[in-house]
Amino acid sequence: MSAPREVVPGRFYMLTRRCAGRRYLMRPDDETNNAFAYCLAEAARRFEIDVLCTVAMSNHHHTILFDRHGNVPAFMHRFHELFAKSQNVLRGRWENFWAAGEPSLVWLVTRDDVIAKMAYVAANPVSAFLVAETHHWPGTNTWSRTRPKPALVARRPRHFFRVAGPMPEKVELDIVVPPQLGDAATFLQEVADRVAMIEAACDAERRTTGRRIVGRRQVLKASWKLGSNAPEQRRGLNPRIAAKSLEARLGAIARWKSFLHRYRVARRKLRDSGAAVFPYGTYWLRIHVGVPTEPPETVFAEPTTTALRISIANA
Repeated sequence: MSAPREVVPGRFYMLTRRCAGRRYLMRPDDETNNAFAYCLAEAARRFEIDVLCTVAMSNHHHTILFDRHGNVPAFMHRFHELFAKSQNVLRGRWENFWAAGEPSLVWLVTRDDVIAKMAYVAANPVSAFLVAETHHWPGTNTWSRTRPKPALVARRPRHFFRVAGPMPEKVELDIVVPPQLGDAATFLQEVADRVAMIEAACDAERRTTGRRIVGRRQVLKASWKLGSNAPEQRRGLNPRIAAKSLEARLGAIARWKSFLHRYRVARRKLRDSGAAVFPYGTYWLRIHVGVPTEPPETVFAEPTTTALRISIANA
């Protein structure tokens, strides 16, 4: 049985999930890019999730998000289920699309952690030596489109969704900078500076070692039936928290341990007596069983977001 997840409104996360067998089931093409954008935008709008940045690689995706209302589990389920079914139809597959196990959902504790992970996500195709610059990546990469451009939409994938069904014909994805991160322009410039540093470091490594990038053309030509053969670390850590500040990290770990202890005590009481109050942040039992929870320690005011409308699908 997996450990309970503490779901608290007002948190930033980095969401990662990869394809089964590390296969290139998400290899970029027009249909895949559009379907990824459509499913992500529909789920984000349904559950009021703010997306800061997303990059769809050939065999995994990274998405930085802000969970305003504590809906991230429902959002993840909706997004991953829709896209997996749609992509399996596109590829003519019946097997599981995503790798076994839970998605990686890492709580980004501080503003600097959000900046660091957002730069990591944006530059992921460069760090993997697939392309030289972030905007060269042929798959979905919202960072390359954060400059003002005419809004584009993701259209309902015709290979999967019914024309007369309940799904919208088109959806827009607004990439947002929540006010919790301060001035939007300043925040984006800080991310841009870190992305540039990553690009420069990778360029220097290529010049020193002679390593070459794969390139857009080869990425697009790759068969989706293939997969990565790079060495993979086994039985490593699966972090729940990202915090460069020691003080912030220790505080977040202490909070998590406190939640886990109180949750386990409440679960034993529920099992033994049929009644218990669970700690604030309990999700599954609150949603599906209706157990009572403690009041929040902090009042979370509903934020208003600064939206930067961007292109994330095909024209």
